[in-house]
Amino acid sequence: MIERGLLIVLSGPSGVGKGTVRKALFEQDDIKLQYSISATTRKPREGEVDGVDYFFKEREEFEDMIKNNKLLEWAEYVGNYYGTPVDYVEQTLSEGKDVFLEIEVQGALQVKEAFPEGLFIFLAPPSLSELKSRIVNRGTETEDLINNRMRVAKEEIELMDAYDYVVENDKVENACARIRSIVTAEHCRRDRVSARYKRMLEVE
Repeated sequence: MIERGLLIVLSGPSGVGKGTVRKALFEQDDIKLQYSISATTRKPREGEVDGVDYFFKEREEFEDMIKNNKLLEWAEYVGNYYGTPVDYVEQTLSEGKDVFLEIEVQGALQVKEAFPEGLFIFLAPPSLSELKSRIVNRGTETEDLINNRMRVAKEEIELMDAYDYVVENDKVENACARIRSIVTAEHCRRDRVSARYKRMLEVE
């Protein structure tokens, strides 16, 4: 019997480095995580492949998925829908693969409501001043936008109680090592493995 995979949700405030950490994690040779493929109504960009980069849907199809609870979470951004399909996640987990989802805080809270057995990791900045300097260093934000992002970030940090673990992103390699340790520990949890060992005793 295949041990069911884990749904791992990495989340945190804008500018904390979620995308950078996820990219570094997936660049490691021995990583055994499946990146969650999102569904979207936006048109494919050049080189993008349906079922690899995104599941590309018509607006009506996506709205049917919302109506039929076929999404763990969804949001509308710049006129297009984005969301995480339940069926894809369920199928991948049942194959014994861990599914990794990198997502904004509000989306993570939606996922927790629909999928409370997931593993929820909050990526935190070393300090608010460090978070602000990371946002400023992007060079893409106006002063007003930076202040707005910081206000939202403070609100999001207050929501960390909804998560199972908090990982500080002081250095990307440290954050990756902490996330891997958490995943390893979760796979050793008694409630995940005891049934397997009890079956082993029955065989003897």
